[in-house]
Amino acid sequence: MIKIFATFILFIIYLTSHSQVKEDAIKWRFTAVKKSSGIYTVYCTADLMKPWHIYSQFTPDGGPLPTKISFSPNPLVTINSSVTEEGEQKIIHDRNFGVDVKYFSGKVSFVQTVKLKASVKTNLHGTVEYMICNDNKCLPPAKVNFDIILQ
Repeated sequence: MIKIFATFILFIIYLTSHSQVKEDAIKWRFTAVKKSSGIYTVYCTADLMKPWHIYSQFTPDGGPLPTKISFSPNPLVTINSSVTEEGEQKIIHDRNFGVDVKYFSGKVSFVQTVKLKASVKTNLHGTVEYMICNDNKCLPPAKVNFDIILQ
């Protein structure tokens, strides 16, 4: 009887562990490239597995969660412009949301130019908030923190 009970418990554990497989559909990379004295281009790059996609920052109201890049205040860093997007953007009318949505598949970089106020080494901290979907489902919105060295 104990063997049957133990086998049943192991079977339940096996089913539970396989039904909760975490989908690893996106990988983030955060880098900075020095352009000139004190000027850096910061890249928040998402690599997505097929068939997943991530939404643009400029997704209209009523649509899916737009990607949002936030930078923590740093008295040594000036951020003057808005974040741009580099990648192959697609626009479709999504019947689930009832609006035209902008999204990226494969790879997209969210790009920000920053300027150091002094010739020092510092870090740029921030957060990316995003949601990814495929043709069948969306994963819950997620946040990832980043820390980029500027030197």
